[in-house]
Amino acid sequence: MADHPARAAYTVESLLAVTVRVFNERGYDGTSMEDLSRAAGISKSSIYHHVRGKEELLRLAVGRALDALFTILEEPDATAGRPVDRLEHVVRRTAEVLLAELPYVTLLLRVRGNTATEQWALERRRDFDHRVAELVQDAVTAGQLRADVEPRLATRLLFGTVNSLVEWYRPGQRGAEHLPDAVARFAFEGLRAR
Repeated sequence: MADHPARAAYTVESLLAVTVRVFNERGYDGTSMEDLSRAAGISKSSIYHHVRGKEELLRLAVGRALDALFTILEEPDATAGRPVDRLEHVVRRTAEVLLAELPYVTLLLRVRGNTATEQWALERRRDFDHRVAELVQDAVTAGQLRADVEPRLATRLLFGTVNSLVEWYRPGQRGAEHLPDAVARFAFEGLRAR
């Protein structure tokens, strides 16, 4: 009898990493539980031992990205000080979270509202955007950001820039540690009041 290497024990966390990769490659709707079991090298029943199904995996994955983003809004540098400095902190940290949680944030940015979980994720993203837009408005009111750019538009432009990283950034690229500062510098040189 040939020796077979033992399969690695799967945890929810390791299963989630495989799941997010497959969802990002095939799309949530285009991924079956069979696809996930094949990619993980375990049976479907083993997956069901950890979670109730595909939608729970989606909720865990996008929840991880959302929790990381909302944590930023509670950090001391996001809650105290001049509004423009708080906003710059949020933008820089959002870029850092995106780089650290790239597959999870990529998945979050691709949800379209086709399931209850996707609708929940979109609602939380809107809440995050509204909170940042309020911070932008505070910075405009304080005379620290240009008043000729509507705060919701400025918020969309800021996060459009940050979120575009998922389209071209690849882990291991040289100079990645400078990306959050570069994004913040690029954005705020154009937005600061003169």
